[in-house]
Amino acid sequence: MKLRATVTLILVATFLAGCGSVAPTSSPIETISVTSTASPTSDSSLFLTQYVFPVSIDPTQRYMFYLHGRIVEDQGIPAVSPEYGSYEYEAILEKLASHGFIVISEQRPKNADGMKYAERVASQVTELLNAGVPAKNIMVVGASKGGWITIAVSNLLANKELNFVIMGVCDPDNVQLYKQQNIFLYGNVLTIRDSVDGFAGSCKELFAFSEGKIARHEEIVLRVGTGHGILYKPLDEWILPAVQWAGQ
Repeated sequence: MKLRATVTLILVATFLAGCGSVAPTSSPIETISVTSTASPTSDSSLFLTQYVFPVSIDPTQRYMFYLHGRIVEDQGIPAVSPEYGSYEYEAILEKLASHGFIVISEQRPKNADGMKYAERVASQVTELLNAGVPAKNIMVVGASKGGWITIAVSNLLANKELNFVIMGVCDPDNVQLYKQQNIFLYGNVLTIRDSVDGFAGSCKELFAFSEGKIARHEEIVLRVGTGHGILYKPLDEWILPAVQWAGQ
């Protein structure tokens, strides 16, 4: 399967609260490139060795990519927000994997180029597809900046059978940026946000913009009350809908 032609994508330059809303810049794309392999920065990130892209692909398994929020780029591991507390990266991956997925995740470098990273993930998804993994058994889950990157992955792959979960995104300004750049959603897309998340909004406008390309979509608004903080912890409120989405 070939990727769609690379599009110019306006992605995050500044994410408030470590992984939140986007502030556009004069440049249409960030300039820091993504390294070809994950490079843990300390002993605290060694757990990520369990979640590297598999050397041997089993077409009978279900695969989930998890793309973290920007605070992990900014601070490394561990990452702690004064407002939301620790970003429980390891616990999130463990919880997702406990539901029977082969979870793939890596720590992005600081100020990672969102478009280049989307291309990287899309290439890995394509490798799974070429190895015989059914598209319905592949899911990409992204939180905040990871969610915006996930939208770009969906657009690049343009596959209506893949599954995507995007969390804590769709603030109106950035939805308009994506529409201006013709960034569409494809596949089966679930969006999740907390009702008091000041950095996220409804993705309905992006759903409507992607009509005819998106196969199935749903939007879940939680009432946890911690806003963007729901992304920092492996809460059943978002974990369970996310893992169930691929099975529908």
